[in-house]
Amino acid sequence: MARIRTIKPEAFISESLAEVSVHAERTFFGLLTQADDHGRFRDQAAVIAGALWSLRPEHGPLEVEDDLTQLDGAGLICRYEGADGKGYLHIVAWARHQRINRPSGSRCPACPRHQGGRSAETAPSAHGVLREQAGSPHGGEPEGSRRRSESSVNRGAAGQGNFSEPSPQQQEGAVRTQGPDLGPRILDLGSPPVGSASAPAPQTASGSVSAKSLVGEYVTSCEHRPPGDVLGHLGRVVGKLLGEGLAPDHIRAGMRRMRTKGLSVHLLPSLVNEAMNAPQAAAAPHRAWTNPAPADVEAAYGGQL
Repeated sequence: MARIRTIKPEAFISESLAEVSVHAERTFFGLLTQADDHGRFRDQAAVIAGALWSLRPEHGPLEVEDDLTQLDGAGLICRYEGADGKGYLHIVAWARHQRINRPSGSRCPACPRHQGGRSAETAPSAHGVLREQAGSPHGGEPEGSRRRSESSVNRGAAGQGNFSEPSPQQQEGAVRTQGPDLGPRILDLGSPPVGSASAPAPQTASGSVSAKSLVGEYVTSCEHRPPGDVLGHLGRVVGKLLGEGLAPDHIRAGMRRMRTKGLSVHLLPSLVNEAMNAPQAAAAPHRAWTNPAPADVEAAYGGQL
């Protein structure tokens, strides 16, 4: 999921960014919004193209792969492989240019080249980041600590220093700074879901037959594989028909008619209806077989009757 990040004015006069193309620079700025709170993301050109270039179809996964190669060569990102065998990347100068308030844990492994294999569990805690941001610019006592000290002195002077029970604010702070890191509050693109879902999955199949399996049967029956847009449209139409509770056999019959006649996918509902409700041919009335008598009986039987 995208996040709000900071772009400094110096980025537009950066010598490193000047080494790459304008498209690669745009991809780099987009990666700032896609990376997690530690500057890491999955190294998947297709996913990055869909997130950053979805309205620019001329700049697809191949072009994004070239962007990533340029950014890696300029030292702006680092591409590496995790212990799970998957590709990851991280923005090298992330810690110098991004200040994250209460950073979430990372689902991506740390870069062994620049981060020394430091995982999300050993990353600085949110309390430490807040303490660093609250410190005075001259290296003295943090402003928040000085105010708390003055407040405690005033409470003691007022006769309130004998209470041993911590305040609700202190209890909340203790909860935030203790316990294991439970991971990020949101899932990154490409991350597997964790836990069980509370809502049922959408019904895209009737019984044990899914829209994907029916489309697969259709592709198998074709001499050549149909274009991807046709299969995508077909999958949506078949899924909608299954969602209405129509029998898979009726849908198969409609798809056979569509393939045989070379019709468009949007006519599939009509073809399924035709397969379901085709009028049955009326059976001819039964007539007993009779042997008609010849017109000239005497000539036919030679006077033998």
